[in-house]
Amino acid sequence: MSAVATDRARFEGRNPRRLWSLTWMLAVTEWRLKFYGSVFGYFWSLARPFALFGVIYVVFTEFAKFGEGVPNYGAYILFALVLFQFFIEITTTSVQSLVDRENLIRKVRFPRLAVPFSVALTALFNLGMTLVAVLVFALASGVRPTWTWFELPLLVLVLLVFALGTGMLLSVLYVRYRDVKPIWDVVSQALFYASPVLYVTTMVPANVQGAYQTNPIATVLTEMRAAIIDPSAAHVWDSIGAAERLLVPAAIVAGAFALGWWAFNRAAPRIAEHL
Repeated sequence: MSAVATDRARFEGRNPRRLWSLTWMLAVTEWRLKFYGSVFGYFWSLARPFALFGVIYVVFTEFAKFGEGVPNYGAYILFALVLFQFFIEITTTSVQSLVDRENLIRKVRFPRLAVPFSVALTALFNLGMTLVAVLVFALASGVRPTWTWFELPLLVLVLLVFALGTGMLLSVLYVRYRDVKPIWDVVSQALFYASPVLYVTTMVPANVQGAYQTNPIATVLTEMRAAIIDPSAAHVWDSIGAAERLLVPAAIVAGAFALGWWAFNRAAPRIAEHL
């Protein structure tokens, strides 16, 4: 086998089934270890988004009156927090994912792609469980299900692809440059305020809404509001100004994934050497 073929086998694995099996094993093991020895187990993972939601909801609605005129504002905030946290969980965990598995990478030959894939799969497990509680809260808050709820898996998929591509890039950069983690922490905080998590897109000045929604996270959360929370809200293809403008956030998502895939493919054969 040529050197190129060997490198590719290390990256992707010769057998896709083996890659998937290893990804599943790593994700399930990580998910179980996270709650090992905990009395309340998974319920602790619900504490963070719901606790943050409670504080934000009280401050923004009772004191600042920020959500006046926004139907089901509380349900929107909770959905937005959970989806944004899904993106952040994948990218932030991916940063140190290769370094944290240094002993495994040095001693065992396996498709390296299983590492970022397992991070994303673990985040999907967490999201799936959390969304059950969020949907119950939304229904209790008066949100009524419609056929547009079927858009939710597609919106999650967009975030998943965007986060996975970004995570793959960050993981290989962190192996060589440890400044990546604090830089990404700052970028993540900026993304939180630059995305409609605590507010809705219609609160952004109309003259910049089109440019604002080129942020893929803003695109997803804007459509989430119309599809899940408030059927009277404008869909993203209307609020962005023209349907063809959606090609910009779509290109950003595709570009992030392609860049992450390329960078990981290029670095995978030498990861063990640099750890």
